[in-house]
Amino acid sequence: MTRVALYARYSDDKQSAASIDDQFLICREQAEREGWHIVGSYKDAAISGASVILRPGIQALVQDAQMGRFDVLLAEALDRLSRDQADVATLFKHLQFAGIKIVTLAEGEVSELHVGLKGTMNALFLKDLAKKTHRGLRGRVEKGKSGGGLCYGYDVVRRFSSEGEAVHGERSINASEAEVVRQVFRQFASGLSPQSIACRLNDAGVPAPTGKLWTSTTIRGHAKRGTGLLNNELYIGKLVWNRLRYLKNPQTGKRVSRINPQSEWIVTEVPDLRILDDDLWQAAKARQDDIAVQYAGVIEATRLAHNAMNRTHRPRSLLSGLVYCGCCGGSYTLRGQGRFACSNHIDTRSCSNGHSIAREKLEARVLDGLRDRLMSPEIAAEAIRAYVEESNRLNHARRASESADRQELDRVLKAIKGLVTLATEGKGTRTLVDQLLELEAQEDAIRARLAAVPADVPDIHPNISEIYRRKVERLAEALAFPEQRHEAADALRALIERIVLTPGARRGEVNAMLHGEFGTVLEWLERRDCAKNDTTPKAFASGVHGVSVSVVAGAGFEPATFRL
Repeated sequence: MTRVALYARYSDDKQSAASIDDQFLICREQAEREGWHIVGSYKDAAISGASVILRPGIQALVQDAQMGRFDVLLAEALDRLSRDQADVATLFKHLQFAGIKIVTLAEGEVSELHVGLKGTMNALFLKDLAKKTHRGLRGRVEKGKSGGGLCYGYDVVRRFSSEGEAVHGERSINASEAEVVRQVFRQFASGLSPQSIACRLNDAGVPAPTGKLWTSTTIRGHAKRGTGLLNNELYIGKLVWNRLRYLKNPQTGKRVSRINPQSEWIVTEVPDLRILDDDLWQAAKARQDDIAVQYAGVIEATRLAHNAMNRTHRPRSLLSGLVYCGCCGGSYTLRGQGRFACSNHIDTRSCSNGHSIAREKLEARVLDGLRDRLMSPEIAAEAIRAYVEESNRLNHARRASESADRQELDRVLKAIKGLVTLATEGKGTRTLVDQLLELEAQEDAIRARLAAVPADVPDIHPNISEIYRRKVERLAEALAFPEQRHEAADALRALIERIVLTPGARRGEVNAMLHGEFGTVLEWLERRDCAKNDTTPKAFASGVHGVSVSVVAGAGFEPATFRL
């Protein structure tokens, strides 16, 4: 029987989630008409169709396709998969290589011709939509109305025109927030740093523009890009629009901003929205200029380091992005002199955890902890054994339940056929219709359960603990050699979910709790063994998808505590 996977997506968080259910419904009906067996359903909610890179549903679909879990991909239309021409072509090539057909209700079986024509049409649609939106926003801005978004110090004016249509883009000054803006400018002009101003606002309980805590970045922003309170020209009655344009990075799918030439900026005078007088604005600008001159060397060095990091796309250190504060839950980031410190304590003083630690020391202690705890083959063996037993037990229970449902479906279908035969021969009773309705309801319920059953996955091989032991030995050896450290570090970062640091009871003591996802351990084993010498037992190679079991506690994976 042909195995089919369903995919559905809606792109706007203002749309109803029922859109996905509706897409699945008509796809299930089509699969039933074709006699296909549904083995999986994939979805992405409120995610744009312009890129597939950031969509977890379609990424999982591609992974399962490469594992051969279905034969046909069924969707409502090709633009549900993506509106990006390159992404459609890439997805088509991946599935074609895996021997999987793409079928949509709108286009039928998708071919190279569909990919070329529809991809081009979708790309033109997006480009035309962007131009029309940009043109409409420009017209609104030139009339002195907002081009979108709401900055601090203002409220949205909601009213209707004489024709009964909603009027968009009008703003009014929020008196209390406007006073905060004036306070920020006065304090900055008098010599306070953005960080000190943010801390004072947080201590006073003043909500930030996000409704959370103030940070120094919220205040200082970026002078050339016009971001941050100190650079918002709306406060002096100038509405500046089209300062930035946004492009989508093809590697990450994320939008990045670029500064437009000043000749393309649209500047409209809106004196009724002025909050600051010229003297206060100019005083703040003068201090910004003084700071720029004073720290020009530091700013340039930071810019070069940032660009170098972006070019390599590597983390700043082995543990960057993985370390969190156990007191407030915020991130520990690298600060001056190569030390990790709580960002909330440094930026907003909203956390009392003032402990910092040298990068080299933290890396050394964490690696020791990994070797002794998370990556110790002897300690891991029992946890892996218990996990394998439980996973295999759940597999067997699921298969038994599915088998029982199929047997029950056969019985119901036979009973329905028998009643239809009686009705055809004129031998039915008055209760025949009620019996038929009851049996059909049972049939629908059974089919719904069978459609929701995930694709069958093989049992996990019991010898996985031995594979784990060999892998850990190779990884530990690779970390010791500088020429292999980058590759080993990438593998290590994939195994660690997060590292939580909290102050210890004694002076100079910090407790570190290492968290790892057991599913990523199994995927790591499968991926590296298959790539290196294809020694991974096929019996467990496809059984790790979607696993998310914490290995922080239990079966020897107790949190590591270090005296730092």
